[in-house]
Amino acid sequence: MAYGRPAKRRRLSPPTDLKSVSGTIKSIDLFHRAAEWDLEQDYEQRSRLNKQRETTKLPIKTAEGRLERQQEIPSQDDESDSYLGTGSEADQGGADTPPTEEAEEPSHVPLKHQLVAAKEELARIAGLMNEDPEEHIGSFKKLAAVAGSTAHPNVKKLALATQLAVYKDVIPGYRIREYKDEDLGTKVSKEVRQTRQYEQALVTGYRRYVEELAAITKAGAGTEETSGLKLVAINCACALLLAVPHFNFRAELLRIVVDQLSSRLPTPYFAKCIQTLEDFFDADDDGAPSLEAVGLLTKMMKAKDYRIRENVLSTLFHLRLLSELSVKSSTSKTDQLDEIPIYRGKKTKAKWQPRSKKERKLARERKAVEKDMKEADATVTHEDRSRMQSETLKMVFTAYFRILKLGTPHLMGVVLEGLAKFAHLINQEFFGDLLEALKDIVNESSVIDEEALETKDNEDIFEEIPSTRNITRESLLSIQTAFTLLAGQDVSKSASALHLDLSFFSSYIYKTLYQLSLDADIELGPKSLHLSDPHPSSKANSDHQSRNKVNVSTPMLLLVRVLTSILLTPSAPPPTMTAVAFYKRLLTTSLQLPEKSSVALMSLLSEVAQKHGRKIEALWYSDERKGDGSFQGHSESIENTNVLALGSGIWETELLRHHFSPRVRKEVADIDKLIRGLNR
Repeated sequence: MAYGRPAKRRRLSPPTDLKSVSGTIKSIDLFHRAAEWDLEQDYEQRSRLNKQRETTKLPIKTAEGRLERQQEIPSQDDESDSYLGTGSEADQGGADTPPTEEAEEPSHVPLKHQLVAAKEELARIAGLMNEDPEEHIGSFKKLAAVAGSTAHPNVKKLALATQLAVYKDVIPGYRIREYKDEDLGTKVSKEVRQTRQYEQALVTGYRRYVEELAAITKAGAGTEETSGLKLVAINCACALLLAVPHFNFRAELLRIVVDQLSSRLPTPYFAKCIQTLEDFFDADDDGAPSLEAVGLLTKMMKAKDYRIRENVLSTLFHLRLLSELSVKSSTSKTDQLDEIPIYRGKKTKAKWQPRSKKERKLARERKAVEKDMKEADATVTHEDRSRMQSETLKMVFTAYFRILKLGTPHLMGVVLEGLAKFAHLINQEFFGDLLEALKDIVNESSVIDEEALETKDNEDIFEEIPSTRNITRESLLSIQTAFTLLAGQDVSKSASALHLDLSFFSSYIYKTLYQLSLDADIELGPKSLHLSDPHPSSKANSDHQSRNKVNVSTPMLLLVRVLTSILLTPSAPPPTMTAVAFYKRLLTTSLQLPEKSSVALMSLLSEVAQKHGRKIEALWYSDERKGDGSFQGHSESIENTNVLALGSGIWETELLRHHFSPRVRKEVADIDKLIRGLNR
């Protein structure tokens, strides 16, 4: 067998035959059939490549409890190395091309979409704050950012209401002092540092929120949207003032409310601010909040020269002043409830329990500390509260006296009722000056009445008299205030030293009884001279007016109160001549009064007959009269009436027995029965 390299085989091309026809297509024929090609159809049928890969990852649950899908960040490849072109050329072309106007204009989002997005964002932030506010202290700034200056007014309303709900929930029950830089830089534990950071963020955010409310309320009314935003801001301030009156920036909230009361024009939020102040005074147990509020109110009144509405001054009636202190309480200590239960007048002993020596020692130390804390707390609370209430009372009386001096017509009724309400708190040294001021009011009313009667045909006199001023009502309120000043006061011993004489007021009432009985509006108050509106414009305003009981007393009610003070005061019984003269004239006036007024007056006369029957029985029996001369029923003074003289007697009861009201007939029968039963 021969070994060696095998021979290389070569492939030989077939022999060319010039006569044979080639099977290839000639170029001429190829281009002639190009019109029959369908190249676009093949291109359209190709599948398009998807450059973005579809993510198939499952959603995850975040720390806030929301389900979110993971999104892959697309890879940013450098297309400058692509075969389509270089990056430098693209940059040069982009630099030379000016920016289009469409890229500069922001995309317009519909208001409906803005509200939906704002609601979702506010709900998310509020949920985080409600879950754990200390872990999300940055949410205070996020809430404020939603109500930015560029936001729509409707979005701002939502943001303000959301912040109100959040702050009402997260504000603690104590006042937070603002930490200084050195306080924050001190070395403390982790928990204390975290608490300080949270409190600092809370106070800062709350201050910005209150400042924003103040800025919105100070703005003008403007459009309807601006007015609605202002109304929402005032409602938020009122809600915060009632919900967290102990917290920081209370004075700023009070200033917002008080500023809205300075306007004399009716506003949609006036009744809301009035009701807020009344509830604020009613809920004050400390005295400091009321002191701040009264200080701002009196300052505003003085700046307006007391040209304010009557409702503003009536809010002072809700102050919880020194009248709430117990009569038996001491000035050096406060009343404490007994911790040990009392059974049948004796203190029961607690059940004995075995304790070790160490436990008894700790119990004694704890008891001593608790005793010291209670004594210190009671002393400070009593002293501070008394001091603050005294300052509040001083400012209230200063405002009342200035209004009396100015003689503001529409405020006289409220001032006189306020003086009567706080009369027991006025120092006896000021009784003389106050009674002189009340006498001046009564004298002024009598002078105006005389001038009006003498010049009925002269219209100039009536033009000078303000239409809003009720002279008769002011005089009755002044007399009621004068008698209330001495009611409950121990002035029997010091009456001679103070020269307190109320006979002037009694004589004035006796003189005006006939005139009052002929008054057609004696049963109508200053706010009830017309029927109430069945369709009020605002439910809040109607509710507030229905609850407002200030300066609404009718002249008949004031008259009954004054007569009760004159005839039925236990500490100062009336003289016989005064009791008889008033009784005779009241029976005469009862014939002219309406039914309700007659019933009230006859009830009063029945009480007088029960208490002073011996003094007035001479009117029924002529043999017991000791007067000389004739009876002068038209006289204006008690002495000149000569009620026990000849010609006088009780003939009015015969007419009252036939009165159309059964209650009046019953009262007259009871009076006659009482008089007959006096030793007869």
